[in-house]
Amino acid sequence: MKDFDLKTKVFFGENALDHLLQKKSKNAMIIADPFTVKSGLIKYITDRLDKGNIPYKVFDDVVPDPPLEKVTVGVKAALEQKPDCLMAVGGGSAIDFTKAVKMFAHRADESFNPKFVAIPTTSGTGSEVTEVSVVTDTVKKTKYPLCSKELIADEAILDAVLVKTVPKNITADTGMDIMTHAIEAFVSINHNDFSDALAERAIKLCCRYLCRSYSNNEDFEARQEIHVASCMAGIAFNSAGLGLNHGMAHQLGAMFHIPHGRANAMLLPYIISYNSNIRDMSVPQEQYPPCVKKYCEIAASLGIINFNEVSTVRSLMNYLKIIAKEMNMPSCIQELGSVSKEEYFAAIDQMAEAALVDATTQTNPRVPTKEEIVAIYEDLWDFE
Repeated sequence: MKDFDLKTKVFFGENALDHLLQKKSKNAMIIADPFTVKSGLIKYITDRLDKGNIPYKVFDDVVPDPPLEKVTVGVKAALEQKPDCLMAVGGGSAIDFTKAVKMFAHRADESFNPKFVAIPTTSGTGSEVTEVSVVTDTVKKTKYPLCSKELIADEAILDAVLVKTVPKNITADTGMDIMTHAIEAFVSINHNDFSDALAERAIKLCCRYLCRSYSNNEDFEARQEIHVASCMAGIAFNSAGLGLNHGMAHQLGAMFHIPHGRANAMLLPYIISYNSNIRDMSVPQEQYPPCVKKYCEIAASLGIINFNEVSTVRSLMNYLKIIAKEMNMPSCIQELGSVSKEEYFAAIDQMAEAALVDATTQTNPRVPTKEEIVAIYEDLWDFE
């Protein structure tokens, strides 16, 4: 038996932020990243709270890849304020940070149970509708996913006005994160008809609007559709799970601070090749892994199906490479220019061990060995 549920009420479309005018909060705590505050984006939220006479305080001591020591500071601030509404405003780090604060504050004081509203200012993580938060142990250089129903937001507000000024490189990184979320959810061992429908639609929206969104900040339609695609992909993987792509990308972020979406984008063709067992020199087979049919379904929905499974999966991999290249994304670690070959290869064994036990790897359609993960990391250094 399978189940599918959605706790979060989603508000989207033009003027979605006006929902804040209907809030009945008497003591709101806004957790936002510093950029959201300094850039003035926060005023889209605070102006509406002021108009609705809702008292609030802003906590902005948030950094990318939320470290546990920063979360502790946030928990202390939350327990001192005791808000009845906790608002996360920002990218995935701000939302993940808020989730962790909410969880640990409740563990410290069971009476702490504010309404949780997530308002993303980037399109990519889908964190506004998931039960997962990723925090970082900076000492061990490891990312830890927290997973609990209590981390799911009560409400999510998707307003494209908050993402229209996102820089090109962030648009590319977060957009390919959406693509990876959707593809991994679609081929996950826990996929279902509901998650498939949302994942497939998210993939289509990304292919149709991502490069448009990247090339033109003023293309409001593209920005809105990518914002919605991010949420759809989040709902899909919250139900179906992810895979090895994310398990390996988490380690690249923790070890070398490679932006998460960029790490996912570089890995994606390699993981599709690994899962399907289809490589450059592959020939048609009598029987394929079940995920090959799923990859072919994705290709068919995008109109790039070819005359057999091997050529179709290759076409999908090439199509994804082209999208990344059009957004000037690196195709391998060497192209990043920020990591030396010596330090990268020295870290591969540790990253492979961590990727093997990463929670997201557990729903991958092919069960990997440490040696296979090592080989993928090695191939990822220099694209051939």
